[in-house]
Amino acid sequence: CHEGECTIDEVSELIYELEEQKKVLNDRLDAIMNMVSKLQKANTDQKRNTDDVRAYVKDLLRVFSHEHPIVMPAGYSGDIGDGPTTAYDALPPKPWKASP
Repeated sequence: CHEGECTIDEVSELIYELEEQKKVLNDRLDAIMNMVSKLQKANTDQKRNTDDVRAYVKDLLRVFSHEHPIVMPAGYSGDIGDGPTTAYDALPPKPWKASP
């Protein structure tokens, strides 16, 4: 619609999308403000534990970092041995016992 007329539906959809983004950004801002207040409290505490403050800062910076993670998460490929198996093949059934 940037080259010509915009319909009411297009403008309404844009407004809706912007309102949704506003909610998401407000939630993120609240989370950041909570993190900052926790860090300030940990830093000014009488029994300030430098290891805790250091760990909190490291975790906080990791949230905003765009670098590759230090440890790559390992996933489960789903293949064991010769390939995929059924539950019956993977776990042999318990022996059947007649009811008394």
